[in-house]
Amino acid sequence: MLENQKIRPASVIGPLGEPLTLESLPPRGTKRWVIRRKAEVVAAIQGGLLTIEEACERYRLTLEEYVCWERAVDRSGMRGLRVTHLQYYRDLYERRRKY
Repeated sequence: MLENQKIRPASVIGPLGEPLTLESLPPRGTKRWVIRRKAEVVAAIQGGLLTIEEACERYRLTLEEYVCWERAVDRSGMRGLRVTHLQYYRDLYERRRKY
């Protein structure tokens, strides 16, 4: 019976090295997404604290929006989440794919 239950960690390590819990995540309905908050959501999902479906429902995100955040973190770290640098990083990786 235990194998059917999903065991979640009580906390995961956040993007700045601090422990993240469900209570310390950005509040539901967050509208202003700064770099740190985006990175915390990505870390929570990757660490198993939340599922993608739960995060999308909790924060009213689309799957594409979350995937974009995750890809940006994987490629460029937290800097990749900066709105002002999205075009720069997008162009950089497009050029790399061509060669």
